[in-house]
Amino acid sequence: MNSDYKVGELIYDANIYDGMNTSLADLEFYKNWLPKNKDARILELCCGTGRLTVPIAKDGYDICGVDFNASMLDQAKVKASEQELTVAFIESDIRTLDLPEKYDLIFIPFNSIHHLYTNDDLFKAFEVVKNHLKKGGLFLLDCFNPDIRYISDGEKEQKEIAQYTTRDGRAVLIKQTMRYERKTQMNRIEWHYYINGAFDSIQNLDMRMFFPQELDSYLEWSGFDIAHKFGSFEETDFDDNSEKQIFICR
Repeated sequence: MNSDYKVGELIYDANIYDGMNTSLADLEFYKNWLPKNKDARILELCCGTGRLTVPIAKDGYDICGVDFNASMLDQAKVKASEQELTVAFIESDIRTLDLPEKYDLIFIPFNSIHHLYTNDDLFKAFEVVKNHLKKGGLFLLDCFNPDIRYISDGEKEQKEIAQYTTRDGRAVLIKQTMRYERKTQMNRIEWHYYINGAFDSIQNLDMRMFFPQELDSYLEWSGFDIAHKFGSFEETDFDDNSEKQIFICR
């Protein structure tokens, strides 16, 4: 990816990541769209520490998780082992992934496509999905619906966005600043980390914004039919007030 855009290493620290991302608001949504046949093959791209992968596997599904970050996958493997589950976790870039199997359902959860910074990155990832999806299979995707008002407010002042204690005992406080680049549609986010009461570092969390009609077109150009587009994990209609863009594609 473009070296000008990045996500800080501390953000990918598995315990730091898990301590912040405890919500499972999206889990039931993804479970509701899984095939009823437990013999179906499921592929999760950008699975992180297995926040969704492990509970889906616990329900008896054959799911494979893919992520490029080795430390996140190590954490996912520990979670699966603690549940006495056998789950295939693969370290790979989702733009170049090439597996021998095809899958009944593929999903990219948790706003992960915002880290595909160029159109070329996005189209490569969509091509990987197409190459691994069975005929008649489903492709699910969720991301933010950009809100320029929220981004503008974030540029005005630093805001506290999280405070928690990690599994390994670190007290974490995160403050956020943002700067939006109109030319690139890039939201340049900085997370200021305070650990155990002391300032630690500033970590970048750059996110490419995808506007609704733009992303609809990109999916269609890539050969997907959009069966449903929701504005929330409760499957509300997508409208002007929707915070999310959630796609069910074939």
